[in-house]
Amino acid sequence: MHISDFLELSLLEQIMEDWSKATGMATIAVDNEGNYITKEIGFTDFCMKHTRGSAEGLRRCTKCDNTCTGTYFCHAGLMDFSIDIMVGDTYLGKIIGGQVLPGEPDEDKFRSIASELGIDPDLYIDALRKVPVKTEASIRAAAKLLGDMINLIVNFEYRKASSNNLVTTLEDDISQAANLIEEINEKSQALDKIESKQKILSLNASIEAARAGEFGRGFAVVATEFGKLAVNSGEINKSIKSSLKSLTTVIEEMEESSKN
Repeated sequence: MHISDFLELSLLEQIMEDWSKATGMATIAVDNEGNYITKEIGFTDFCMKHTRGSAEGLRRCTKCDNTCTGTYFCHAGLMDFSIDIMVGDTYLGKIIGGQVLPGEPDEDKFRSIASELGIDPDLYIDALRKVPVKTEASIRAAAKLLGDMINLIVNFEYRKASSNNLVTTLEDDISQAANLIEEINEKSQALDKIESKQKILSLNASIEAARAGEFGRGFAVVATEFGKLAVNSGEINKSIKSSLKSLTTVIEEMEESSKN
């Protein structure tokens, strides 16, 4: 199961964009196969151009993306977060992001990191100065708010889609049941004609048996049984019609319920 099976990704992306504008923090969504399913929102050059732009930086960032959970300090010293998207016990992906500083940075420390990653220290520090600074408490609260909000919406949309699928299935079943009722009704009408013919044949057979006198006794027995068969067929047919009437009422009630 994928998020895109029941949720418009544009809605997910819009919520994340609004959250990013309100908090100054970056974010992106990843599906359960590790594919990015939204655009990069709120990321600055420090992370995307410089840190991930170097081979070693990308390796370290990818490791953080895959192994870190909750709100954490990344290898470069910024605060990031990774929050799972769940429907029940099913993992559908995660929201990752952050790219904020929990306080004023130690520029000497970041120059050392730049050297480790093979990045021009001056360019790295210039990009670092554009990274938002938030308190650690506000970073954790904002990340939790986004995770709770996304999971709430994803679960709501999943339940809504499941209900719609259930209604569609119910409508299909009702349609099939209605067709079956119509078919049985047609066969029941055919039974009416057979029952009528059986009665006529039984009556004719009884008349002919009476005319035959002694020689018609055996024929009279057959005529009597034929008459009983006609009566039994009629009773069975009436029972079928009664059941069909009840079934039709139930189907109509189900159809009405599916529209509400």
